[in-house]
Amino acid sequence: MAMVSEFLGQLALNVGSCEPTFPTVVPAKDFDPDRDAARIETAIKTKGTDEQTIIDVLTKRTYSQRRDIAFAYERRAKKDMISALKAALSGSLESVILGLMKSTSQYDASVIRGSIKGAGTDEETLIEVLCSRSNDELMEIKKVYKELFKKELDKDVAGDTSGNFAKLLLALVQTKRAEPSSLVDYEKIDLDARALFEAGVNTKGTDVPTWITIMSERSVPHLQKVFQRYKSYSPYDMQESIMKEVKGDLQKSFLVLVKCFENKQLYFASRLNEAMKSKGAKEKIVTRIIVSRCEVDLKKVCSEYKATFGESVQKTIMEHTKGDYQKVLLGLVGPEH
Repeated sequence: MAMVSEFLGQLALNVGSCEPTFPTVVPAKDFDPDRDAARIETAIKTKGTDEQTIIDVLTKRTYSQRRDIAFAYERRAKKDMISALKAALSGSLESVILGLMKSTSQYDASVIRGSIKGAGTDEETLIEVLCSRSNDELMEIKKVYKELFKKELDKDVAGDTSGNFAKLLLALVQTKRAEPSSLVDYEKIDLDARALFEAGVNTKGTDVPTWITIMSERSVPHLQKVFQRYKSYSPYDMQESIMKEVKGDLQKSFLVLVKCFENKQLYFASRLNEAMKSKGAKEKIVTRIIVSRCEVDLKKVCSEYKATFGESVQKTIMEHTKGDYQKVLLGLVGPEH
C-alpha cells in the first residue's frame, strides 16, 4: 500500500501563487470518485485492458480528483490503483497516466530526480524545469523533493553539475527572486541593464556572477523592463548577448530563463513544436510539458502555439503521434478553441 501514500502524500496546494492559471484540465462537475473507481477497476480487469475508459476518466479529472479516485479504488479493490495501472499499461500511455497520478510539484520533483540520478546527467531536462518554474513552484518542488527522496534538492543539483552552470542552477533553487512590485523603479531598471551590459558585451570575458545575481534575484516584470532598457546600451538584445558571451549548458540555461521571462508560454509552445516535429518525435519532452502544465497554463501554451506556428497543438498531435498516446494527449489538451 506504500504507493498511494508515497505519491499522493499530502494534497499539494498551490502555495502563495498569485499568478493566474490557464489550465486545460479543470475539476469535473458531478464528480463521483466511487463511480470513477468502479469504471477504472472494470477497465483494468477487461481482457486486454480498456485503455479508452482509463484515458476518458483520468484526463478529465484534476490531480485532487484523481487522488480521491485512487483512495476509492483502494477501498473497493483492496489494492493500490497506481500499481494496478502500472501493471495494466505500457509505453508512452503508461508514462502519461502515472505522471497524472502525481501533483504538478511531485511530477516536477521526480523529473528532476530522474535527470540527475544514475550515470550522466540529463542537463536539458534539468535546465527546462529549473529555469522555467516560478519562485512559488520551485519552493513547492524543494519541499516535495525532500518528502519523496529524503534529499535536499540543492545538494543533489550541486553534486551533479559544476562551474558557473551549477552556480546558476543553485541560485535559482535558493528562490531569492523578488516578488513583483506595483512600483516601477526606473533607476534600478537602468542600473541592472547597464550592469548586464558592462558584465558581458562591454568587457573582455564575461562577469557571469553579475548575470546570475540579476537573473535569479529580480522579479519577472522588472527583468522584462531591464531587457528592454538593455537594448539602449547594447547593439545586441539579451538573447543575442548570451549567445555571444557564454557557451554550453550555461548558455542554454540563460536562454531558457530569458525566454521564460519574456513569454513563458511561448517557450513551452516552441519546445512542444520542436519535440513533435523532430525526427522520431521526442515523446519524453512532449509528455513532460503536457503533463506538467495541464493544470497550470497549457491553455495559454496552446494559444501561443497556434499564433506562432499557424496550426493548433491538437492538429500537430494528430499528425505526429498515434494510438493511445495520441488519445491521452488530446484528452489533456482538450478541444480546440
